[in-house]
Amino acid sequence: MNIKKQFNEALTSNNPVLVQLLGMCSTLAITTTLFNGIGMGISVTIILICSNVVISLLRKVIPSKIRIAAYIVVIAGFVTIVDLLMQAFLPSLSESLGVFIPLIVVNCIILARAESFASKNSVAASAVDGLAQGVGYTIVLVVMCIIREFFGNGTFGGGILGFEGAGIRILPQEYTTLFIILPFGGFLVLGVLIAAMQHISNKSAEKRKEAGK
Repeated sequence: MNIKKQFNEALTSNNPVLVQLLGMCSTLAITTTLFNGIGMGISVTIILICSNVVISLLRKVIPSKIRIAAYIVVIAGFVTIVDLLMQAFLPSLSESLGVFIPLIVVNCIILARAESFASKNSVAASAVDGLAQGVGYTIVLVVMCIIREFFGNGTFGGGILGFEGAGIRILPQEYTTLFIILPFGGFLVLGVLIAAMQHISNKSAEKRKEAGK
């Protein structure tokens, strides 16, 4: 188990959103305020860790033919727990995220890590993988939230201060571009981030190639 490698891959070369292109629906839909991004990121990270650990523990018991169904049952159990806790302790966040919390059950990131990693590795390695992938996912959400909220509303930290309000105003209202908050804006910001990640990856590959000569 190489913890540093797992985190490096989750943040860069194997980032779940910018490289694997998973979890697109929630990434585009909820990244309008920083509060939403942090809430969704933490929720997915907790579910990733818990489901990875349980699936790794049961990997030798679950029959191969029903493994996907078994994984979904495990994931759904943890999603239900997180959803109920959020409704009880963070009702504003639960209302803001709406249906996208229950839809974590079919989030491709979680199912992909269960199938490709947790079902083949130890409990400790699977827990670290869940944390690393969750952090990689959360960072992308937070970056998108900051960009879309800043240029769309001219504010920062919407929903965080007292779990209410529009956040701290930074740009005057006349300089905001509301289309960034719209679905089109989400596609635009995500496309730019993916392009930036590809550029960085290509540059790194070129440097490694030159160093190997």
